[in-house]
Amino acid sequence: QVQLVESGGGLVQPGGSLRLSCQASGGTNHDTYAMGWYRQAPGKQRELVAAIVTDFMTNYADSVKGRFTISRDKAKNMVYLQMNNLKPEDTADYYCVSDDTRTALVNGAVRNWGQGTRVTVSS
Repeated sequence: QVQLVESGGGLVQPGGSLRLSCQASGGTNHDTYAMGWYRQAPGKQRELVAAIVTDFMTNYADSVKGRFTISRDKAKNMVYLQMNNLKPEDTADYYCVSDDTRTALVNGAVRNWGQGTRVTVSS
């Protein structure tokens, strides 16, 4: 099994930036073939924010395109989410996720979840 631990959440003003990190441990490279970030805001459904297999195989929610960038360091078993020009609508709990297929992760059939980190965008 894979353990995913997020960090980097917090309070930031609108227009500000925040970088989330996720450390994966245990399991194999197969278990973290695809990684990404989901988020859930109060009263709303969980949604995919971004997913990554390689730098050229990524997915982003329309609402974050051009503002968020997902990246990974396979040697360190880390995945990151750089969030720029943050908006109040970005306020949510963010979850690091992984799976052995990109399709499953994007479609919500996520095998591995982190505990979440809270992002609050407010003035």
